[in-house]
Amino acid sequence: MRAIWKGTVSFGLVSIPVNLYVATESKNIAFRQVHVVDGGRIQDKRICLVDGKEVPYTEVAKGYEMPGGAMVILTDDDLASLPVASSKSIEVREFVPLESIDPIYFDRSYYLEPQRDAVKPYLLLRDALVKFGRVAIGKVALRQREALSVLRVYADVILLNTILWPDEVREHDFPFLREPSPQVGPQELALAGSLIDSLSAPVFDPTKYKDEYREALQALIEAKITGREISTLPSESAGGPAIDLVSALSASVEAANQGRQRVRKPTVPSGTSPAKGGAAKGGAARARSGADGPAEDDPAQARGRRKAPKPGLPLWEAEAERIRPAPGSLSKR
Repeated sequence: MRAIWKGTVSFGLVSIPVNLYVATESKNIAFRQVHVVDGGRIQDKRICLVDGKEVPYTEVAKGYEMPGGAMVILTDDDLASLPVASSKSIEVREFVPLESIDPIYFDRSYYLEPQRDAVKPYLLLRDALVKFGRVAIGKVALRQREALSVLRVYADVILLNTILWPDEVREHDFPFLREPSPQVGPQELALAGSLIDSLSAPVFDPTKYKDEYREALQALIEAKITGREISTLPSESAGGPAIDLVSALSASVEAANQGRQRVRKPTVPSGTSPAKGGAAKGGAARARSGADGPAEDDPAQARGRRKAPKPGLPLWEAEAERIRPAPGSLSKR
């Protein structure tokens, strides 16, 4: 990595010389604009709309367009004359809990590395942020722009996140917020809670996910290079028939639970086989009895009963079990 900025982080009278590195990178596959007939690259030219001539890069400046169309020209010398106190330093203004900053404000991420002879004060700031559960707020000037920044600890280093200014977050004023709201019933809310619990994990593990589109795009490019036949995936349907919310939630909870059961299902020891005929049916009935209470052979009798909540369930999940529609009741609607 190459440092893109060098300066100091200061809190109180302590100064820490640091190097700044971009912490993330885009893995998007880059394309060129080409002529579809012969594959020739398309060249962009800087053409002045006043005289129609091509403009060399050395004669390009920044312009601010006024409402009437007049242009105010700003040169590099003009921009260099602006007094930016944070151009070479990040002064910590305050310390706040990380959870007090909404994620919508976070912009870009940078690693901070201590320069020579600055490791001890760097580690002091890092360990203090961890011990007291705080992040540091300051300002930094990068690429001719001053930004608010957050210093926090990530994987044993101090990470700088630039964050947006308050007026850079758009106001939300959607029509549905001004209209009468439909009421969410307790049954729907309880089923939604059950679905959330079925799909919950103790921590976020990003390694479980992958960019499937980028992998498919890379495979497409490799197939083009080697001349292999390209298989086309069937197009997805626009959507299935509309069903009521309770039915959708119930089916979602059932599918999520079945997925978890498949993951947790124990393997059958080699040399054994499941019982056949009546023994198999009896075993299935006993399995259902052990999981959900006494097995019921009469469908009408089963539809007339509701299962009692399982002991030890969270309150909202017990409520979902209690008010879950009886088997077969939804299909008659």
